Amino acid sequence: MAAWARQKHLLQALGRDSPLLPRCTPTCVPFSSKAAASQKRAGAQSYPVINGDIPPVCRHVYEANARNSQLCGHRYAELINKIKQGGGESAILRHTQRNKKLLVRERLRMLLDDESFLELSPMAGLGLPYGDVPSAGCLTGVGKICGVWCVFISNDATVKGGTAYPISVKKQLRAQEIAIQNRLPTVYLVDSGGAFLPLQAELFPDKQHGGRTFYNEAIMSAMKIPQVAVVCGSCTAGGAYIPTMAEETVIVDKIGTIFLAGPPLVKAATGEDVSAENLGGAKLHSRVSGCVDHFASTEAEAYTCARHIISSLNFDPVPEDSSEYENPLYDANELTGLAPLNYKSTLNIKLILSRLLDGSRLLEFKADYGTTLVAGFASVEGNLVGIVANNGELTHDASLKGSHFVQLCNQRGIPLLFLQNTASQESVPTNVVKAEEQTNRLKAQAAMIAAVACASVPKITLVIGGCHGGESFAMCGRSFDPNFLFLWPNARVSLVDPHSASENSQWREQHHAHDAEENTKLKKLKKESTAFYSTARLWDDGIILPQDSRNVIGKCLRIIKQQKYKDFTYQTSPVFRM
Repeated sequence: MAAWARQKHLLQALGRDSPLLPRCTPTCVPFSSKAAASQKRAGAQSYPVINGDIPPVCRHVYEANARNSQLCGHRYAELINKIKQGGGESAILRHTQRNKKLLVRERLRMLLDDESFLELSPMAGLGLPYGDVPSAGCLTGVGKICGVWCVFISNDATVKGGTAYPISVKKQLRAQEIAIQNRLPTVYLVDSGGAFLPLQAELFPDKQHGGRTFYNEAIMSAMKIPQVAVVCGSCTAGGAYIPTMAEETVIVDKIGTIFLAGPPLVKAATGEDVSAENLGGAKLHSRVSGCVDHFASTEAEAYTCARHIISSLNFDPVPEDSSEYENPLYDANELTGLAPLNYKSTLNIKLILSRLLDGSRLLEFKADYGTTLVAGFASVEGNLVGIVANNGELTHDASLKGSHFVQLCNQRGIPLLFLQNTASQESVPTNVVKAEEQTNRLKAQAAMIAAVACASVPKITLVIGGCHGGESFAMCGRSFDPNFLFLWPNARVSLVDPHSASENSQWREQHHAHDAEENTKLKKLKKESTAFYSTARLWDDGIILPQDSRNVIGKCLRIIKQQKYKDFTYQTSPVFRM
């Protein structure tokens, strides 16, 4: 349940049950008028400016980081180019020429408003044990339709014929989770051949496998998160449930079909020859079965119809604040030299913040206490946010400071932005004093972890360096349900830092690693800790370039804001197709 809705639900419960309070019926009122928003922005514009000048003594570190970022950037561009090819030239020709269908990105251009959308996990599915599945066979993201932010889940039938692999299911479930967390209407563009049967054990039987997609669809409808589907291709087997469980469904004539078993299986089972159109075509389902609600002659007509459906949801678009916000005082392109090659190459986090925040301004909290964690209030593209950023090891004092600040933001309803670059694994204490220090630090970190876990405000995490060990939990790692989590290309995700492990004799002793064996294990650790390995397995919501971070964070904050302007009530059942 989203934070704003949870607060409303609590107020309703208090008004109904508490003998100490009068009955209250909260109404949905925008949190601030344009005048109030302008005054709030004016207040943020008076925050102190961060010094973002790069010290000359650190120039060699900056240059080493920049060289590494350049290599990572080349790898990023190479993979982005690969996924844009979908299933390859022959698959694209078959999709467009023989099947007369639009490509997935052409469909999105017709469905979404003109402004750019936020694509999620575009590199998912590359380099997996069962081969490459570019973009996991489906595009997911958040974009505006008629001014309303919506999650879209669109099958790419040029990739394995739209067949669902385990990574495809995982990507769809993550998109639905984002829709639930941020209360975003969800639009499905269905063009799927169903599950990939040789891997059925990895995508059918368990709780977080394929069936969860349909469970989520029903639950989201009951939560009054609208579910809309466009059948723009084959909906076979499990894929047939998505349009039939949606609240409103559009089907495209000649290319849209819905059936549990296609003509070849019918022929094998009964000996009957039947066409796909007669078995489950657009006319059948719009006129006879009632499985769909709108018939479209062309794909263009179908996406226009879907836009009309979204415009009828009674969702008020988020008010656009016309006030201009300040740009950072420092060049965002310099972030490539501030993205750390490894933990020892980390420069002061304020150098990064000065290139992300409006006007390079930060109202710092406890500036002289627990200085290895920087916390404070700032704005990103005009949106107020609480900053929690690693600036060294998460010490006892830094953890207490973080715990205090997270609770403060939760109390005030301010979204949190975590910039994560956690320290590598701690060494074993050599004496009683060191052991006591580590115990105290552990208790303080536990307090911060609890504060982050229980914070009900939206959370965004950006891994700018290392995501290692227990400290990553306190900095809102993947397991702590951030609304969005992104990586820089240089980021590392692993229990221990590979760079530190290679220098750590203790690590070698624990793993009985010697010479060739040691090199093999370290190579495996280095390979499996890269940002590209992580994003291929959907451990995050995508890799973003450092210079694009401000734009992506600003967009996420605008997406999150939409739920504040919608009055939600709860019901016990979804919309049933009668």
